[in-house]
Amino acid sequence: MADAEFEGSGQVAADELRLLIERAERLEEEKKGIADDIKDVFGEAKARGYDPKAIKKIMSIRKKKREEYQEEEAILEVYMQALGML
Repeated sequence: MADAEFEGSGQVAADELRLLIERAERLEEEKKGIADDIKDVFGEAKARGYDPKAIKKIMSIRKKKREEYQEEEAILEVYMQALGML
């Protein structure tokens, strides 16, 4: 009886594992599709005369909290002044 329970739980675990793997594979495909869509947006922006690097920088800044961004900018300015770049 214990062997039957073990086999049964092993099958459930295998099914669960298979479902998790299939779900992760579907998400990877969706991620690839989204990455392709983002690449298309940057291509369109470039075709219209925008700088994709600048757009990516703006997106990076927008992800941060205002205080975090201001602190990074202040440190960057100090470093640039120290190197005679400002």
